[in-house]
Amino acid sequence: MKIPGPDHPITVTPETRRVRVTVAGTVVADTRDALRLEEASYPPVFYVPRRDTRSAFFAPSARTSHCPYKGDARYFDLAVPGTRRPDAVWSYEMPYPAVDAIREYVAFYPDRVDALDVLD
Repeated sequence: MKIPGPDHPITVTPETRRVRVTVAGTVVADTRDALRLEEASYPPVFYVPRRDTRSAFFAPSARTSHCPYKGDARYFDLAVPGTRRPDAVWSYEMPYPAVDAIREYVAFYPDRVDALDVLD
């Protein structure tokens, strides 16, 4: 486990705007309680509370990954009628203490959904 610091900063802040994710015309997530994770020089990632997702469209994937700063990630396909988007969603079930705020949240790859909108 690595601790975020000046050489690799990570911040998690509440996102004040609404975040909505759509696949094949179906809203799979819609929240006003998202978190914005900013890590080093990577683009910001929006994490959505699980309670604000339509988990019926999530199918567990065999893919996993490890981040030395956040922990082990688990992935899900999005299976919406007429389409399946492999490994489009991920979550950290047991995140490291520095990013524990993202526990019970999921994130979406913007290029694997049709829209990831941040609305006023």
